[in-house]
Amino acid sequence: MVALAELRESIEEIMPGVVADRRDFHENPELAFHEVRTAGIVAERLRALGVEDIRTGIAGTGVTGLIRGEAAAGGKTVLLRADMDALPILEENEVDYVSRTPGVMHACGHDAHTAMLLAVSRTLATRRGEFGGTVKVLFQPAEEMPPGGAKPMIAAGVLEDPHVDAVFGLHINQDGPLGTIDVRSGPYMAAADRFSIKIHGKGGHGARPQDSVDPILIGAQIVTALQALVAREVDPVESGVVSVCVFKSGEAFNVIPDTAELGGTVRTFTQANRDLLERRLGEVATGVATALRAVAEVDYTRGYPATVNDPAMTEIAREAAIETVGVEHVRDGAMLMGAEDFSYFLQERPGSFFFVGSRNPERGLIWGHHHPRFDLDEAALAVGIEMMTRTALKYLAS
Repeated sequence: MVALAELRESIEEIMPGVVADRRDFHENPELAFHEVRTAGIVAERLRALGVEDIRTGIAGTGVTGLIRGEAAAGGKTVLLRADMDALPILEENEVDYVSRTPGVMHACGHDAHTAMLLAVSRTLATRRGEFGGTVKVLFQPAEEMPPGGAKPMIAAGVLEDPHVDAVFGLHINQDGPLGTIDVRSGPYMAAADRFSIKIHGKGGHGARPQDSVDPILIGAQIVTALQALVAREVDPVESGVVSVCVFKSGEAFNVIPDTAELGGTVRTFTQANRDLLERRLGEVATGVATALRAVAEVDYTRGYPATVNDPAMTEIAREAAIETVGVEHVRDGAMLMGAEDFSYFLQERPGSFFFVGSRNPERGLIWGHHHPRFDLDEAALAVGIEMMTRTALKYLAS
């Protein structure tokens, strides 16, 4: 086993380079499935570290590599994942490393994730003789754009050759104070589905509604009726969300239009509730429209499934977190309605996904994920590197 007492000191020594990597990625953000520059740097860095079996171009721009421990023959294989993509957001920060690509920025921390996993790769590669088993590092495209990069990478075989036994991932948490780590066993992040409803009515003069079938009125009734699904059909001790976020119709103040369009999102944690809300949303929308002499076309698209952490793997992560930041700074993560395509890895292998706090009000680093002024305290990078390294080593030694 790696001399963990020396781990923090060795991480601190490489932190200037880690910060430089993170800022370089931040200055040069790339959208989903276009992470060509980022993936190229990742592959080049892994080669320089002597990482084995480097594979590129997986699901477009994905990269994997193997770090084989030499302390014992055989052993298990653990996968560590980082996502690489940015968001279509115009950055509003005034920093030296502001995005050079107008309308694109790392507003969720994936630049930090990539920099951290490169540092974990370096940390483990220089200590091959001190652990047994294999670490597979995976740099994934397109977490931000469903259907995402995880699923096609899995389809391309990244969980085999060698067979992966467990998976771990982390995310920077701008809602969590710097120096904290959130872990949670079981359901952690929600499944995220989307829907659109097109209502076909009959247009006419605003002064003669009796000659029309008003799609705006019908749309309003559908919006109201959909709110009863979670309130009255989902078990109150379980969680769910149905949010109508789009309502488009009409262009003139005195004209009843022919059509109206609704759109929104559904969030659930269980397969039963996911099936229930998909079915009932369609039934309610078409039923209300029919009752009011209109026709509703419903399109429902399933997105990422719920992120469900394995209890045994989460206990390993919790132990690593305690060693990294101390028991008083390890928090029981609250269930989140946000979604993550790391969930696809967790459907295939036992594992755990955890959060590393990066919020620092004293430095004004308070803006949340996907905000144009999102930025993080880079001291969180050292915490994440140590946490991921300890987790991987604890798993391999278990």
